Amino acid sequence: MRLSGAGILIEELISQGVDTIFGYPGGAVLTIYDELYRSRDRIRHVITAHEQGACHAADGYARASGKTGVVLATSGPGATNLVTGIANAYLDSVPLLAITGNVSVDALGRDSFQEVDIVGITQPVVKHSFMVRDVTELEQTIKEAFLIANSGRKGPVLIDIPKDVQTGSCEYGIAVVPRMPEKPKLPYDKEAVLAALSGAERPFLYCGGGVISSGAEEEILSLSKRIDAPIGLSMMGRSAVPDSYSYNLGMCGMHGNFAASRAQSECDLLLAAGVRFSDRATGDISEYTKNRTIIHIDIDKAEIGKNVRPGLSLQGDVKEILQDLLRELPEKKHPDWRRRVEGFREWHPRERKGEFCPENIIRALRRHTEDETIIATDVGQHQIWTMQYYAFERPRTLLSSGGLGTMGYGLGAAVGGCIASGGRRTVLITSEGSFGMNLNELCTVVSQKLPITVLILDNQVLGMVRQWQGMFYGKRYSETTLDQRRTDFAALARAFGAKGYSVSDLEGLEEALKEMDGNEEDAILIDCHIDRDEQVLPMIPPGKSIRDIILPLPAGEEAPLEEALSEEEK
Repeated sequence: MRLSGAGILIEELISQGVDTIFGYPGGAVLTIYDELYRSRDRIRHVITAHEQGACHAADGYARASGKTGVVLATSGPGATNLVTGIANAYLDSVPLLAITGNVSVDALGRDSFQEVDIVGITQPVVKHSFMVRDVTELEQTIKEAFLIANSGRKGPVLIDIPKDVQTGSCEYGIAVVPRMPEKPKLPYDKEAVLAALSGAERPFLYCGGGVISSGAEEEILSLSKRIDAPIGLSMMGRSAVPDSYSYNLGMCGMHGNFAASRAQSECDLLLAAGVRFSDRATGDISEYTKNRTIIHIDIDKAEIGKNVRPGLSLQGDVKEILQDLLRELPEKKHPDWRRRVEGFREWHPRERKGEFCPENIIRALRRHTEDETIIATDVGQHQIWTMQYYAFERPRTLLSSGGLGTMGYGLGAAVGGCIASGGRRTVLITSEGSFGMNLNELCTVVSQKLPITVLILDNQVLGMVRQWQGMFYGKRYSETTLDQRRTDFAALARAFGAKGYSVSDLEGLEEALKEMDGNEEDAILIDCHIDRDEQVLPMIPPGKSIRDIILPLPAGEEAPLEEALSEEEK
């Protein structure tokens, strides 16, 4: 079957199981969009307000569905507008295919209109990139791109297709299905790993996004029960284990739950699965690794020993490795360790009953959502409050920018997540700072008739940066007080065609949240006005350890760890 390059692209996308593509048209991809028009009954295209929003939508779609997200943009500014989204997917290991158009092959390097070297620009933030100079190479390139995006540690791949390659033609259906070459894996001593797990008296499991990528949620639960080990989660692993599981202590790290961070600091064995030991997770490396055996499981050889040198390492798929270990690992109980960990959980900040604060707002939201509801966040204080207070029960229900920390990620991701869920009610928890980055995507939400709720924790400041200024920069609040009180986000939402509400108390919030119940049609924005001095606590200062943790006190003040410990523990 002889097809044009554009026809080959669309046919191969469909062959790869792609049912939705996000993008924005332009001159260098008109031939591709013409083919999309012809195939509109077989593949859906979602046009966004901006290419960055399209890339975040493809990212969110991939995270929520487990499939490869696909985004399409024209050359020049269209292509460069994808860069932040591609980098975001790269840092969080999200399978993404970015397709860009370019000027004709003979015009490359001549500074033609809207020409840019997008392959060179994105090289540091993709797993691989292709410039297709001959239409006969296109089918094979697309097949290889999907394979690379989903093999090993997943990530984004870019294909740049010049205009004459799109219009040229050749036979389709003759490319060889590629196979990834087998790469040598680091050998590991299985007997030593089993012995370490069996011999530990205070085991702790630390789980990251790799657990979700490999589908190893059940294996982690089985391992926890088998060796009686509490579980702590990285931000990327936050939905890997149900919050209802009794030994899930929640998120670890700089803003982790006190019990999770404390148990991690006192364990004698730390098994880390699918994590990269980022600086926000570890703090002081020397303290983090002191007096414990560390076992690191990761599919990416480059991650093993990069930040933390483990005593034992296992390179490979998390699910397969855990299944192999569980076949031979004996059961063991640690009653003393469990009692101590439960003691850590007894400490908690005072209950703020009736207050219009982030904790109560997020818990109120949870009462109006299902376990399957997809929650997206932007980046900042609201992101951490979501990790701390929202109860996740299902994997792939959290869409959040972990590695890159991209403000403006959330609304595009919510679009992709909502579509991946089949159009179920989806929620974005954001702040006015992050929301202002890409609020133009509200027009996408409304035009696509997506039931998305935008919940803004609006404190009129860049909260997380301001918190750091207050703690570490002598309260010199340089350019972090937005003071956008004249901006009426609820009215703005109504102008876009959504429902908009502005609330300042729990009663008003409850009335607004009722609009979500049974409503799978309307876009809703709820602007929650909170105090600018609300802080994200606990907090381990950068480069410090659990010994330096800052905890909230009943009086709302800050105190070091010792204030939360009993005399015996001191």
